[in-house]
Amino acid sequence: MPEISIRGLEMPESPIRKLAPLAAAAKERGIKVYHLNIGQPDLPTPQVGLDALKNIKRDVLEYSPSQGNLSYRKKLTSYYSKYNINIDADEIIITAGGSEAVLFAFMSCLNPGDEIIIPEPAYANYMAFAISAGAKIRTIATTIEEGFSLPKVEKFEELINDRTRAIMICNPNNPTGYLYTRREMNQIRDLVKKYDLYLFSDEVYREYIYTGSPYISAMHLTGIEQNVVLIDSVSKRYSECGIRIGALITHNVEVRKAVMKFCQARLSPPLIGQIVAEASLDAPEEYYRDVYDEYVERRKCLIDGLNRIPGVYSPIPMGAFYTVAQLPVDDAEDFCRWCLEDFDYEGETVMMAPAAGFYTTPGAGVNQVRIAYVLKQQDLERALIVLEKALEAYNNRSK
Repeated sequence: MPEISIRGLEMPESPIRKLAPLAAAAKERGIKVYHLNIGQPDLPTPQVGLDALKNIKRDVLEYSPSQGNLSYRKKLTSYYSKYNINIDADEIIITAGGSEAVLFAFMSCLNPGDEIIIPEPAYANYMAFAISAGAKIRTIATTIEEGFSLPKVEKFEELINDRTRAIMICNPNNPTGYLYTRREMNQIRDLVKKYDLYLFSDEVYREYIYTGSPYISAMHLTGIEQNVVLIDSVSKRYSECGIRIGALITHNVEVRKAVMKFCQARLSPPLIGQIVAEASLDAPEEYYRDVYDEYVERRKCLIDGLNRIPGVYSPIPMGAFYTVAQLPVDDAEDFCRWCLEDFDYEGETVMMAPAAGFYTTPGAGVNQVRIAYVLKQQDLERALIVLEKALEAYNNRSK
């Protein structure tokens, strides 16, 4: 029998989805599962987007241009200008979700063996895309005790060598909810400029910032305009994960030319998704305000509730809709599996993402979980009760 490729063997399982079969089995047993594991918002997609989907009147659902529909890209420039990101339509390439944007950025900018520095914990699929591109992730540790803030410049420079080609950040951060400060963004800018690196910046959660601190985009940083590749998506902004529409944005003409070769090879981004995403840009301000206010309340509900559970600690996330929480267990993955396989409280259980899968350092995050506060408050409150009961039962098993 032929062997699987090294790349296929090295590709990591998703810490977000790997326990899905256990959740499905629990549901088949009649157990209600509170999904805290995945960033799938339950808030409605903008009505203007849904209406555009319902009212598509075409005789042919044709290929769209490989770069994406011009009308959508032009409309996006006005959206970004609201955040002081000034770009032309030609500097935007539409992709099949933010995931494809990351993959094409890596494939276009990195050679096999090149290294990317990424603060950990980090979105696990960055590792998968790096493996796909033949690149290597070098992680720089952030800690829950320090709220996942960036370490000093010297820690970055310890990792930089002849193979270092890029730094990647997610801001606001998935999985921690951390928001990088102006000082930290300037620190990254100075490193990128000093060593002539690419800066890949995933900014899909810019709408969800809960502090008085400003949103500092990588596109705002002066002196590295040709180094920055911005990653974006409508998945979380409009609760449109399923339409698979993202964007890769850069001032760098040569990067865009390289990315376009990969875009042409995959033919085109989703036509239907672009129609929905373009219409969604006309969502009223009330939509954004209601969604934002709802996440503010959910964040308070979850973080207050977690920190009231004995032995549990979560820093206060400043953006996105995730937190990494430390649990009073030795092995969070074992606990998460046990919750789905062997536990229920009044016919209910919880599903979380073991945080070790968001680290590459062996042993890091083994007693942590990533929790997404994408459920309504009533469900979050109930899930917190179930989690507390689960921790009690789990830690009393051998007593």
